[in-house]
Amino acid sequence: MRLLSRSEEIVLVAIWRLKDNAYGVSIRDLVSTLTGHEWTLGAVYVPLDKLTGKAFVYKNLSNPTAQRGGRSKCMYTLTEEGGQALHEIRQVQKALYHGIPDIAFK
Repeated sequence: MRLLSRSEEIVLVAIWRLKDNAYGVSIRDLVSTLTGHEWTLGAVYVPLDKLTGKAFVYKNLSNPTAQRGGRSKCMYTLTEEGGQALHEIRQVQKALYHGIPDIAFK
C-alpha cells in the first residue's frame, strides 16, 4: 500500500466526484468548495502530476472547442488503481480514528 498525501487524496476525491467533467479548473473549484480554502491551479496540478505518474489517474485531451479558441482541455479520469488507493486511505483513516470520540474545542 502506498499512502496518499492529503492533497493527492483531496484531488482524487474531486476527480471521482466530477466524473466526466474533471479538468484543472473544475477540480480546483470543487476542492476549494469542499475544503473552504482557495486553491491555486498550481496547487492542483502538482498532485495531479504525481497521481498521473502513479497511474492513479489517466490524463487525456478533450476535443478542441470554439469557446477555448480551438484548444483542448486536459481531462482526468480515476483509474482502478486510483480507486483502490482511495479505498485504502479511507481504511487507514477509519483505523486511526477508531475508538476516539469526536474532538470538540470551544
